[in-house]
Amino acid sequence: MSNADADYLDRRVALVEQHILAENQHRLGDVMGTFGPSARYDDEPWDDHRRGLDGVRSYYEELMRALPNLGIEVQQRHVSREAIVVEVIIRGTHLGAWRGLPATGRSVDFPLCGIYTFDADDRLAGERIYYDRSTVLRQLGVFQEPSTALGRVMTVLNHPLTISRALFHRAR
Repeated sequence: MSNADADYLDRRVALVEQHILAENQHRLGDVMGTFGPSARYDDEPWDDHRRGLDGVRSYYEELMRALPNLGIEVQQRHVSREAIVVEVIIRGTHLGAWRGLPATGRSVDFPLCGIYTFDADDRLAGERIYYDRSTVLRQLGVFQEPSTALGRVMTVLNHPLTISRALFHRAR
């Protein structure tokens, strides 16, 4: 790798580090300052895709209201010319409404994979995140594993038609 390539990648890594630091310090203006004008944010587990700076800002406003003590701990970083991938641990306390769920006061602590892409001016073009949605919902107390006693009760209460079909097919 040439010195020019190394400098190019170092600048991109520094931008992602600046972005994550601003997230951890809850400085929304600084978070937004890392994005270019055609920014996008993709929260894949919820099929939530925000376009433009206003859309991305709205995502972060909702997140920071829901988890006012949001903390992001980088575990691994994978760097290529096309993108930077980070594996992180997300932590926080659910103290504000999020995705239609009122504040539960519960803590979340879960792994997340984020992919950062860049525009022609080396600003963030996009951030795409992947994580296990059921883990988050379980930690917030709104999801039970169907293999547990409480999970079986909740499944019966929440999905009577599904259970009826399953019992019908089982009886055949």
